[in-house]
Amino acid sequence: MLIIMKRTADETALDSVKEYLITRNFDIHQSTGANRIIIGVIGDTDTLETETIDAMPGVLQVVRITKEE
Repeated sequence: MLIIMKRTADETALDSVKEYLITRNFDIHQSTGANRIIIGVIGDTDTLETETIDAMPGVLQVVRITKEE
C-alpha cells in the first residue's frame, strides 16, 4: 500500500498517519520528494481500511497494491 501525502501536509499530519500504521504493527518506508511524501506500508495490508486512512488529515491518496496471481 502507498499513502501519498498532500503537499500542504504538516509534520503533525504525517506523524499521525505513521503512528496509526506503527501501532497496528506495520513497517513503513517514507520517501520524501520535492513535492510529495510517500509512505510505503509493509505487511498484510488487507486488514487496513483505505477509507479510514484516506480520511486522515494531510492524506491525498491511498493506493492499494494488489497481489499478482
